Amino acid sequence: MRTIYLAGGCFWGMQKFFDQFEGVLATEVGYANGPDRAPSYQDVCHDSGHAETVRIDYDEGKLSLGKLLDLYFMVVDPLSVNKQGGDEGIQYRTGVYYTEADQLPVLQAAFDAEAKKVGAPLQVELLPLQNFFSAEEYHQKYLDKNPGGYCHIPAKMLHLGKD
Repeated sequence: MRTIYLAGGCFWGMQKFFDQFEGVLATEVGYANGPDRAPSYQDVCHDSGHAETVRIDYDEGKLSLGKLLDLYFMVVDPLSVNKQGGDEGIQYRTGVYYTEADQLPVLQAAFDAEAKKVGAPLQVELLPLQNFFSAEEYHQKYLDKNPGGYCHIPAKMLHLGKD
């Protein structure tokens, strides 16, 4: 099992999107790469500096890190700063946060390929994970609990994998 942390706007949709794919073993939404204290959702909404992030545990034998990044770039605007869909603010920034040095070459190759594809430098953070604090329980699997809930990711993108 390997783990990667992906920030791509509102974490509700990002979690729902990644949960659909074979090889994703578990996901958890939380707050990453802000100050070293656990924030509340209200803190995050008032510019605590944390990014809404999804921790993804995956089986690299079934789903490679490169493929995970290909999927990630399908549902984020990599040129947008602190905004995805209708969500705006520092907590909605895009970022890929890694915990193992051997992940960096794969991540850098994916970033380079995406930058070439879009023809501009990406506005996506590529950084080591500084910290990750689990979000409140009501945020976990939010769109499963609230099927009509808001999501910046188009609904058709939430049904590509296991369905």
